[in-house]
Amino acid sequence: MNYENLLITTENNIATITINRPTKLNALNVATISDLNKAFKNLGKNDEIRVIILTGSGEKAFVAGADISEFAHFSIEEGTQLAAEGQEKLFDFIENLKTPVIAAVNGFALGGGLELAMACHFRVASENAKMGLPEVSLGVIPGYGGTQRLPQLIGKGRAMEMIMTANMVTAQDAYRTGLVNHVVPEAELLDYCVSVANKIIKNSPYAIGKAIKAVNANFKEGKNGYEAEIKAFGKCFGTEDFKEGTTAFLEKRKAVFTGK
Repeated sequence: MNYENLLITTENNIATITINRPTKLNALNVATISDLNKAFKNLGKNDEIRVIILTGSGEKAFVAGADISEFAHFSIEEGTQLAAEGQEKLFDFIENLKTPVIAAVNGFALGGGLELAMACHFRVASENAKMGLPEVSLGVIPGYGGTQRLPQLIGKGRAMEMIMTANMVTAQDAYRTGLVNHVVPEAELLDYCVSVANKIIKNSPYAIGKAIKAVNANFKEGKNGYEAEIKAFGKCFGTEDFKEGTTAFLEKRKAVFTGK
């Protein structure tokens, strides 16, 4: 499938999605959100793809925010719809995808860009990365899950300060607070993400998908994370992956998982 604003490569069970709007610092517009929705849907259905890496083109930005020109004159109703559709089509969709998604944060991840990175299952940043939610400086608030995911990742007080000051943080600050898992030199970013992806690929894709669902349940209103874990744990016992994993352990060999 051809995408207007994305480049996609696949190799060794890993798909890399590159947001490709370098002249706009990869800013999210409606077309790019639509492209990303389609790409994640297609890759999520492909059993050969075991990990997805998401990054931005060029050396300056992962995603430097939303495309403000598209919504500067929106009404209350249009603004509400923009946030609702974006969260459903992309941000919540990524968070709940059973295929692990790693954000390779190269350069600026601001506003919707940081929200996109936070929707991924975890984040690796280049040393030159800078992150922030500057929306209040435009008279608006984060609308793609930023007010919810940032406190979950770094705590309420730090999130409040970041949102209210609209300040950017460095990659090292992001690492210190738990916003990103690793910080690596820019030239090593994608290779490092691939190395982490290869560790994930060794494990059961079925179990990983259930683990993602169970972890997310703890952050959803009306959900009991412990109950979700118990159900997911039980379902694993009926899979070929469970039989293979336990048999391989007892036979002292490496397991070969199929995701079934």
